[in-house]
Amino acid sequence: MTTLMLEHTVLPPEGPLDELVELLSRVGAEPTTSLTGPNGEHLVLPPAVFAVLRDVVEAMSNGQAVTIAPVHQRLTTQEAADLLGISRPTFVKLLESGEIPFEQPGRHRRVLLASVLAYRQRRSSQRRESLDRMVEIADESGMYERTATPKRTR
Repeated sequence: MTTLMLEHTVLPPEGPLDELVELLSRVGAEPTTSLTGPNGEHLVLPPAVFAVLRDVVEAMSNGQAVTIAPVHQRLTTQEAADLLGISRPTFVKLLESGEIPFEQPGRHRRVLLASVLAYRQRRSSQRRESLDRMVEIADESGMYERTATPKRTR
């Protein structure tokens, strides 16, 4: 990560999550577009920001961590590879094959976070379609109707 802080990961608080669960139930009941901080600071929130905060509260109430990153952010090849869960050399091959657009203002490649997220969504959709097709083929060939007979070991 850079010193400009590419992303900020917020872990759910340790201990009981009752306050977050209660907040989530209140938020769902009466959506509001304002936020008041612990120091009394008052902010008016657009509906899109409200929806994001609601998702954050829901995730944290389920014990999940939340990562926030600006979409316009430019990533290094290592940061993008980490985001996709692949090695940097594999990511560079994706760039060179044209799968993901990049800029090279000097010696180093830079990739827009939005481009990496779009690639991840495409890859996820392709995997889902492939899996659906495999299930369809298995169903058509009757593989779900067959039962495996356990082999006798003695």
